[in-house]
Amino acid sequence: MDEPVAAEQLRSFVERIERLEEEKQQLADDVKDVYAEAKANGFDAKVLRQLVRLRKQEPTERAEQEAILDLYMEALGMRMGDIPAAQAA
Repeated sequence: MDEPVAAEQLRSFVERIERLEEEKQQLADDVKDVYAEAKANGFDAKVLRQLVRLRKQEPTERAEQEAILDLYMEALGMRMGDIPAAQAA
């Protein structure tokens, strides 16, 4: 007697997952459309994605990552003040 109940419960889970996957795809398509709209209005989609990712972070985590990035860039001579005049032009 438990098998039909388990089968129905399994079917219910699968159908719910399928609906959620469809919704997730629709949301992904909507996000893609917003990035395309922003790009059409002159915004850089890569930078927008970076901004969205940064806004998800806690301020202290973001500050720590920025400090490490700055340190690495300085070590590699990639800071704006470190670029020779011939390369900057």
